[in-house]
Amino acid sequence: MARMPALFVGHGSPMNTLLQNPYTDAWAKLGKEFGAAKPKAILAVSAHWYISGTAVTAMSMPKTIHDFGGFPQALFDYRYPAEGDPALAARVQKLLAPLPVDLDQGWGLDHGTWSVLAHIFPQADVPVVQLSIDRSQPAAWHYELGRSLAPLRDEGVLILGSGDVVHNLRLIDRAAMMGAGGGAAPDWATRFNDEIREAIARGDDEAVIDFERFGEAARLSVPTVEHYLPLLYVLGARGKGEATSFPVDGIDLGSISMLSVKLG
Repeated sequence: MARMPALFVGHGSPMNTLLQNPYTDAWAKLGKEFGAAKPKAILAVSAHWYISGTAVTAMSMPKTIHDFGGFPQALFDYRYPAEGDPALAARVQKLLAPLPVDLDQGWGLDHGTWSVLAHIFPQADVPVVQLSIDRSQPAAWHYELGRSLAPLRDEGVLILGSGDVVHNLRLIDRAAMMGAGGGAAPDWATRFNDEIREAIARGDDEAVIDFERFGEAARLSVPTVEHYLPLLYVLGARGKGEATSFPVDGIDLGSISMLSVKLG
């Protein structure tokens, strides 16, 4: 079986689920690139399952979670009916041992996962399992978990991280939020986005892990870490010398990075 790529996707606004714009067009293209060689399953690490401890969804039919407010009814009506994969959940638990991993029956798929997969695999015909992000652990710990999960790529599993390299809702351009774009990017957002992209391109994972070295731009871009951490899981799963590309880039709504990273 060919090795699966690994993807980090800047998911931006939940409205991207329903929109066609340059970002969602690029996500759809990523899906088409698989052709007949679709993954047998997806392990998703979403910014929106940020808890104390490590858990993996282990139900056969995960529910669609609408974990937001203030959006049109059409977004709340949306469902992503992908199956789960209890066997993959058990495999994740084994790979991460002796770390305690709860086989969760209560979560499901949150919008960090389904807003992106709505375009990559719109038929919802690939099983999806979500892995939580442990809020109590430092950045390097999450990167090491990605390294532990890397064997899944040789087992037909797509590792998908969903978050945003720059994510500052306090400084968002709310007038543009219901549209497909808008919001001029401030210098600090563009600078941090560029620094992280360039560090990834040159294989400097330590700089990406230790992102606070970028000073004020990092402080404004990552006021809280949950949207940044999914990137580290994907980078942890990168093979030595592996091809790395950036299918999407740019700052949306003034303070949200749409940068995506493809490994392999």
